[in-house]
Amino acid sequence: MRNLKLLKSLCNAELSHSAGSPLCVAVRSDTDSLLLASEFSIIEFDPRTGQVVNDVSLTEEGYMPDDGSGKLVGIQELAELESVCVATATGDVILYNLTTNEVECVGSVESGLTSMSWSPDEELVALTTGQQTVIMMTKEFEPITEVGIHQDDFGEGKFITVGWGKKETQFHGSEGKQAAQKKMLPAMAWDDRRPRVSWRGDGQLFAVSAVCPQTGARRVRVWSREGVLQATSESLNGLEQALCWRPSGSLIACTQRHPNKHSVVFMEKNGLLHGDFTLPCSRDQAKVKELLWNSDSTVLLVWLEDVHSGADGHISTELQLWAVGNYHWYLKQSLAFGRDPQRAPACVHWDPQRPLRLHVVTRGWASLTYDWGWATDRSTGLDASDNANVAVIDGDKILVTTFRQGVVPPPMCSYELQLTSPVNLVTFLCQTQKSNHLAAMTADGQISVFGPGRSPSSPHAPSSNHTCLIWSFFQSLSFKLWFERVIPRCQSSPPPLCCHAGVMLSGLRIHGTAFQMVVLDANRVLGLVCVCQLASNVSSFVVHEDFLLVTTHAHTCRCLLLGTLTVKGLQEALGSDGGQNDETLRRVERGSKIVTVVTQDTRLILQMPRGNLETVHHRALVLAQLRKQLDCLKFRDAFECMRKLRINLNFMYDHNPKVFLENVETFITQLNSINHINLFLTELREEDTTGTMYPRPLNVPGPSPMTRAKKLDVVCDAFRHTMESMDPDKYCLSILTSHVKKTVPELEIALQKVHDLRGKTGPRVYRAEEALKYLLFLVNVNDLYDHSLGTYDFDLVLMVAEKSQKDPKEYLPFLNKLKTLEPNYQRYSIDKHLKRYSKALLHLSKCGEEHFPEALGLVREQKLFSEALELYPAHSPHYKALSCAYAEHLVAQQQPEQAGLLLWRCGEPGRALQAFVSASSWRHALCVAQQVPLPPDQLSLLARDMAGSVHTPATGSFVQWYFNNQPPEGAPMSHLYFVFPAFASHTSFLENNTALFGRHRNRLSVVLELKEKARLDMLGSNDRFLGRINCVRSSKNRRKAERKKWSLKEGSPLEDVALLHALADIIGTLHSLLKALVLFQYDRLAQKLQLAYEEALLMMEAAIPEVWSDGGPPSQTPVTGPDSTANSITASLQNQARPTSLPLPGQCSSSRASAESPYPWR
Repeated sequence: MRNLKLLKSLCNAELSHSAGSPLCVAVRSDTDSLLLASEFSIIEFDPRTGQVVNDVSLTEEGYMPDDGSGKLVGIQELAELESVCVATATGDVILYNLTTNEVECVGSVESGLTSMSWSPDEELVALTTGQQTVIMMTKEFEPITEVGIHQDDFGEGKFITVGWGKKETQFHGSEGKQAAQKKMLPAMAWDDRRPRVSWRGDGQLFAVSAVCPQTGARRVRVWSREGVLQATSESLNGLEQALCWRPSGSLIACTQRHPNKHSVVFMEKNGLLHGDFTLPCSRDQAKVKELLWNSDSTVLLVWLEDVHSGADGHISTELQLWAVGNYHWYLKQSLAFGRDPQRAPACVHWDPQRPLRLHVVTRGWASLTYDWGWATDRSTGLDASDNANVAVIDGDKILVTTFRQGVVPPPMCSYELQLTSPVNLVTFLCQTQKSNHLAAMTADGQISVFGPGRSPSSPHAPSSNHTCLIWSFFQSLSFKLWFERVIPRCQSSPPPLCCHAGVMLSGLRIHGTAFQMVVLDANRVLGLVCVCQLASNVSSFVVHEDFLLVTTHAHTCRCLLLGTLTVKGLQEALGSDGGQNDETLRRVERGSKIVTVVTQDTRLILQMPRGNLETVHHRALVLAQLRKQLDCLKFRDAFECMRKLRINLNFMYDHNPKVFLENVETFITQLNSINHINLFLTELREEDTTGTMYPRPLNVPGPSPMTRAKKLDVVCDAFRHTMESMDPDKYCLSILTSHVKKTVPELEIALQKVHDLRGKTGPRVYRAEEALKYLLFLVNVNDLYDHSLGTYDFDLVLMVAEKSQKDPKEYLPFLNKLKTLEPNYQRYSIDKHLKRYSKALLHLSKCGEEHFPEALGLVREQKLFSEALELYPAHSPHYKALSCAYAEHLVAQQQPEQAGLLLWRCGEPGRALQAFVSASSWRHALCVAQQVPLPPDQLSLLARDMAGSVHTPATGSFVQWYFNNQPPEGAPMSHLYFVFPAFASHTSFLENNTALFGRHRNRLSVVLELKEKARLDMLGSNDRFLGRINCVRSSKNRRKAERKKWSLKEGSPLEDVALLHALADIIGTLHSLLKALVLFQYDRLAQKLQLAYEEALLMMEAAIPEVWSDGGPPSQTPVTGPDSTANSITASLQNQARPTSLPLPGQCSSSRASAESPYPWR
């Protein structure tokens, strides 16, 4: 859906004094100069400077007659030989060296030459002679073969007959049998009867169109590179002289006159017709002088001349440029040269290097050079009133498609605008409220303006003294047209209409600065006007709101947010390959180009190389629109967009969790759909999609982080509370969903709410069966049956069981058996069946004395000792039996000291003594031995044995206690003297250190920020580097300097290092206080102290990534090795001698495990 826009045109009349008339033209590839040949000379002319570079006479050398009657039949530039080859009608082949200016006749044909055509690789040349033969020669002009043009044989590609009869007996469509009996009509009277030769782009085949001597009509024959006939076209009435093989090699273009139309027809290499299009002229109005393909096969030039002269005796000439898209041929440009014979084209040639550059030389020796470019004419509105119009030129019609209403594949359109002449230019108004207005300029210079619901305004024609039109629409109340006065160097040149402004340009703002963007070099280089080049592989681009969308030759589409990028950042983004979840990058089909983007929408329209359209929603555009909608609390619009485009619904919460939770009621009210709310809740995941699937754009700040609470639990609880306060009956199913989707599904509560619906009635109340059916959709029926059984409600169990696939013969006897049991034992049986052993133990403990052995067996089997001790009184025989069983378990687990504590507190000092002795716990062992009591001799023997087994500095306390009968230090005395003070001390210790840790952490963040700012300032300055001075200090001074070095005083040089070490030294240990609290049965105090200790550990563990960015506190391992020095090893040992630092995350878990013990409160 692109149009050809004339970017530049050059007119030069420096050759107007040349003799004769131009007969043929070629382009010199290395200098872009024109090689012109006339009846008298060969001229090399530079159209950019207007200078004649070389001029050699052919009459002086005797190759052409002096009277100007000579004719040239072909010209070719030979780049390898730096020469020009021309062929004369008399049969001479002349080689003119552009470097030495030497002219040489390399061969001559007595019968004369009618055409000369070189292969694209310049290795072969085909010459047609006056004797209707084709001579094949090498580039050294050595003959290869000579064959007759008119062959009776079809060629090597002759079709195989399968016995379906002759052509005369076949079906001929609406023409009937008379079609087979028609006689061939001779060629047109104006046909020059000369053969035409055209090569395929790869140089393997060439086609020859010649007039058949028998019928007088033209036929096309295809020959191989070796001069072997391959195929002959079928006999076609009205076939004309124009012939051109498409460089891509697919089709051969010819022209044909039909009884009711004039067409350009296409042949395959086997001579069969393959498509056509009709020229916009009547059958006898014009003749086609030549057909010319450009070098990339995208544009076909049709050179038309009137068949009959006008009243003044002159004929008019026109050049038409045609392009194909989706199997439809569009007339994109029409250049009318009027009736002045001096302004009529004499030679037309496409530039071989630049596909969209056309060279025209008129009969008055005026040189015209046209440079076109492909551009999409689209409306540029900024609001929803813009219809996303795209206008396509098709001759005297403008095909307009409104993509906001729908995608209409070309060549169809939303509506057509009919004009009186072929259209050359169309553009839209750049006003927000009038962006659907367009204006068109036709080939005759008329300008028409169109608007919604109005007829075109009166055409406005520019005055004749303006030869170049520069026009565009600006943001003003009316259309403004500027006509640039260009005084041509030749008044005989035609008025080329070219659009300089607004064709390939697009305005944009990058990081707040306005720029103009343009595509150069045949849509490959994207750059900023007068600034820099951005990318070198661009095929199309468009600026949409704050985004730049670009398609590349690597078959990708980039969508970049301009507000967050600098020019350098834009260059880097366009040159990068993108990451795994890069929302700015999208793969597209090979050769895709941007047509338009619908304003305030996410639809991006792409056109494929064959012409069909495809609508995509670029991820960057979608996420940008969703972010705007969520910021504006337009939850319904965002939800519908995410459903349609398959965006994870978690993004609605992850974009800004705080704002979302504050507006849950707004979300529910806007959606107003139970199914949509349920869909949102069921898609919730713990994953943060803004960090994985949809990362935020660079330099775009995100919301403040939320607490570490589970995302599922927070959202489900917020929705449930809101819906229960709004209308619990209406949102019953959504409330059930919020229970089921939590991290730990609350199935029992959901089932209970289903059960409560049985007795409710009302128009908006769901039936219990409907709610249960919905629950079964969310949860596996077997799991739901187990959880319903766990509610101990047999009616609910039966209701669920009926919906399952279970056999009633299986579950009914089981339920009937349970109904016969005592309530507590019944619940115990259910919990044990469901493997909920803690609940089973609770209910079994209420069943009486006779079930205690069963309870003790359950405790031993499932290791529920801590839970069991909480269920029985401390001085009961059951408590003692459980403690003894727990102690046996601890001994088996290699924890005899804890087993001894349990045995001691339950009144088993003898067994406790054995446990303490095996654990080498001498303090507890001697105290228990004194309590037993042991005889003095046995006590003395025990003390000596334990003194020999414990090799610590405290061994001397044994001797002191044994001889002086004084208790050792650390021996348990009255707990009233030390337990409560110790508990208060440790509690205060934890609180103070936790608060101190928080203050140090906050201060550290401030210090690091200030140091980073100072570092950046220092890097920006030009201060000279100060060397380090070493000095010798005494050990006392070194220790004093070391203490000052770790100063926590605000503003000290190494305050950040001191804070790091202070944070590492804060955490302490609880020593044996927990054991003492357990021993004297202060279980609640021990539990409180242990929980406080664990909370402190968790808080410090969470701060590790913030405090130590490298992953942990300073290492305590000495740094040694080949790269170490004496100073580094000494510093490492000094750091190792400092108090224990805060543990790493992995060490925190072990520290927390040490705080957890198998004491009764666990």
